[in-house]
Amino acid sequence: MQAEIITIGEEILIGQILDSNSKWIAEQLNTIGISVYQITSIQDDKQHILKAVKEAQLNCDIVIVTGGLGPTKDDITKLALVEYFNDTLILNEEIVEQIKEMFAKMKYPFTEVNKHQALVPSKCIPLKNELGTAPGMWFENNAKIVVSLPGVPNEMKGLMQNSVLPKLTAAFKLPYIFHKTILTYGMGESMVAERIEHWEDNLPTYIKLAYLPSYGKLRLRLTAKGIDEQLLKEEINNEVDKLFKLIPDIIVGFEENETIEAVLGKLLTDKKQTLATAESCTGGSIAKKITSIAGSSSYFVGSIVAYHPSIKIQELNVDEELITKYSVVSAQVAEAMAKGIQQKFNTTYAIATTGNAGPTADKTDKTVGTVFIAIATPTTIFSEEFFFGKPREKVIERASNKALELLRKEILKNK
Repeated sequence: MQAEIITIGEEILIGQILDSNSKWIAEQLNTIGISVYQITSIQDDKQHILKAVKEAQLNCDIVIVTGGLGPTKDDITKLALVEYFNDTLILNEEIVEQIKEMFAKMKYPFTEVNKHQALVPSKCIPLKNELGTAPGMWFENNAKIVVSLPGVPNEMKGLMQNSVLPKLTAAFKLPYIFHKTILTYGMGESMVAERIEHWEDNLPTYIKLAYLPSYGKLRLRLTAKGIDEQLLKEEINNEVDKLFKLIPDIIVGFEENETIEAVLGKLLTDKKQTLATAESCTGGSIAKKITSIAGSSSYFVGSIVAYHPSIKIQELNVDEELITKYSVVSAQVAEAMAKGIQQKFNTTYAIATTGNAGPTADKTDKTVGTVFIAIATPTTIFSEEFFFGKPREKVIERASNKALELLRKEILKNK
């Protein structure tokens, strides 16, 4: 069973907004066993809409369209679908009353323009929109489904959850799709692929592996599809066990609930230990990652973004002579920063970063992309030099991930 998602709107095509609707819809369809064949973004143009829906129906059993259902003249999806299905519009009194009640509660005037929202194609099943004025529309055509939804994210989600997903589940006998995503840090995609090549080559035919690399980390997603849910889960878990034996040194956990930030939080909580960060080139990115975990206040004390050399000196007690002798981008300064924040906030561990994120090297002799990361532990302070390349965003993200990876390894060493 396959679906295509069509998003309508110039704002997507000119880059004014991100198409978050397609991502969310694809995730929801996947949970009920429907694979997404294609995602298409198109203009608010009738001929373009007609062409896209026709092509989608040739490829897929289900077409979900979002956008272009507002009350203004640039919203033409409904009229395009009327033409596509050779239909006419009829006034749905139930929708009229719903809109009137909604407007009365908000103390908004009800106008003829709003009444137009209650005009729906006679061949569709209207889907009640509890959060807005534009109803969803469900069409059945030659044993295939076309669904039209508002582009407003909360309205679209409400209609999907309350109407579309239950109706799709009832209409089709759907397979089960099971995913398991393993999170790894510290090794590139090609090196990991080489280490697990034999295992990958011997996966069952109904289990697929996808490599999902990003800055400083690699996700390995296993996907199984079939009609026996229990069998799929057992087989996936068997393969995961094998994988853990092959690359135990780089596996952090599972993406679903074990990001490196979450794993660090659990380690620190279990050991009743604390952490602080002193960040220069990463600009608070590490602290942001750590505090994204609920309950992080129990182990994360705080951070200082010591961007300017004067802040390193004043707030972290970095010796000015170190900066003069070695420059701010150096192992010596990184370690002094880690020691300074550890002592200032009286924590078990501390992370410090200093480097050249770019685009220029400022007043240092270090290449853009060079970063020193220091870790202060209860017994020692050490640092490592890394080169993360360009651009600036890549350097910051990779440095932040590497810092968390180094700290995790150090805590595990001291178990």
